[in-house]
Amino acid sequence: MAKSSGNDDGEMLLGFDMAPVLPGKRKAPESPSLPQIKMAVPPPSVEETPDAAPKAPTVLTVAQLTRRITSLLEEGIGSVWVEGEISNLRTQSSGHSYFTLKDASSQLACVLFARTASNLSVEIRDGQQVQLCGRIGVYEPRGQYQLIVSLVQGKGIGVLQARFEELKRRLAAEGLFAPEAKKPVPRLPRRIGVVTSPTGAAIRDFLNVLHRRHPGLRVVIHPVRVQGKGAAAEIVSAIADFNAVDGPAGPVDVIVVTRGGGSLEDLWEFNEEAVARAIAASCIPVVSAVGHEIDFTITDFVADFRAPTPSAAAEILAADGGELLKRVEALVMRIGREAFSSRERLESLLHLAFSSALFCEPERRIGEIRQTLDRSESDLGSLVGARIERIRSSLETSRALLSGTRPDTRVASMRVQIEGISERLLSHLGRGRDRDRARLALVGAAFAALDPSATLRRGFSITRTEDGRVVTSTGSVKPGDRLRTQVADGEMISEVGG
Repeated sequence: MAKSSGNDDGEMLLGFDMAPVLPGKRKAPESPSLPQIKMAVPPPSVEETPDAAPKAPTVLTVAQLTRRITSLLEEGIGSVWVEGEISNLRTQSSGHSYFTLKDASSQLACVLFARTASNLSVEIRDGQQVQLCGRIGVYEPRGQYQLIVSLVQGKGIGVLQARFEELKRRLAAEGLFAPEAKKPVPRLPRRIGVVTSPTGAAIRDFLNVLHRRHPGLRVVIHPVRVQGKGAAAEIVSAIADFNAVDGPAGPVDVIVVTRGGGSLEDLWEFNEEAVARAIAASCIPVVSAVGHEIDFTITDFVADFRAPTPSAAAEILAADGGELLKRVEALVMRIGREAFSSRERLESLLHLAFSSALFCEPERRIGEIRQTLDRSESDLGSLVGARIERIRSSLETSRALLSGTRPDTRVASMRVQIEGISERLLSHLGRGRDRDRARLALVGAAFAALDPSATLRRGFSITRTEDGRVVTSTGSVKPGDRLRTQVADGEMISEVGG
């Protein structure tokens, strides 16, 4: 319970297990962790003097005094860590747990609310030695102060580790570590933003590996402190600068948050909630490369990709650069092979064209086509004549059959039909002959265009060896060979020089 004592100034000094305060002199409290709190209250009694009228003392209700004590405890003590043994544990149907934390000489009432308990990995039980973090409050209906617990850890676990586990559980429950929340890291970034100390070994290792594997990558370093008070705020500001549209660092494709290894205390700035939320809110993919392979920080879990070391982060970001160069070289070789193969095919087709009968003897080929057309015309005429004869025979037969029933009328009718059929056949034969002549003219024009003599008249020449082979390359002749070069108006004889 709080103790109180008065002084000659009319002040009431409240504290916990504090030594009496002598009039005119105050003695500091024995415990340095409990602040000295002063509250101005009127003295218990005022003696009447001839010059002043007596004043009645201020009387507080129990609720008013309890609220003042609550305010003093909550503001004066705040959040504290307490160690002891759990006893008298009881859990209500609401999920809230009430228990006493005691040691050899004292005890403290505690309450652990259901919402807080659901985020804890430690299950409390009677007789358990624990370390509790919470704030002092007052349960006003009973006027009893108590510890409202926010964090529980077994005795022997470090405070920082407990804070790490508690933040990790809370952020995981919010979904900040979920795979679907991760942004893909670009396969071939052109500009990399690095948040780190510019004088640390981590940035040197990162740059050495990165430029060795892919010299073309550009790196923008945003210098920050990576250890000590205030470092977390600088890291958050650097991530925000890279994400700003008109930021001083300019646009980057990926952000790397990195530093070298160290103890949990050294790496603690990367376990701050503000840093984790800045990474989660980043529109640019973030790679966490903090410490060594065995070190894990909150940034590793919330980042889009976790690299075990700064060097590993450089290898991952620059790996595709070497692969791309190899791929380009392979494609160049493939294109060369395809081009060479296409050239060989075209040369083969050209050789076949030059050696074909159509190219070498176009007049003979045109003559054959003309003979074919003449034969077709003769066959068509014979066919038409045979068809007319069959019709005439049919008419004669019909005339004989109809001789007894006005044959003159039937014959006249049949004659008209025969004349119509003859006209149609002759017209069809004429149109067929015109089509064949037009086709013959087109074929003749095509062969004339392919006639070597026409090509020679345009200024070209054909060079052959003595045995008649056409010379298509310098490699097909040797010094001393005699060559015949045909031009439009004749031939020339030449000899290959040395």
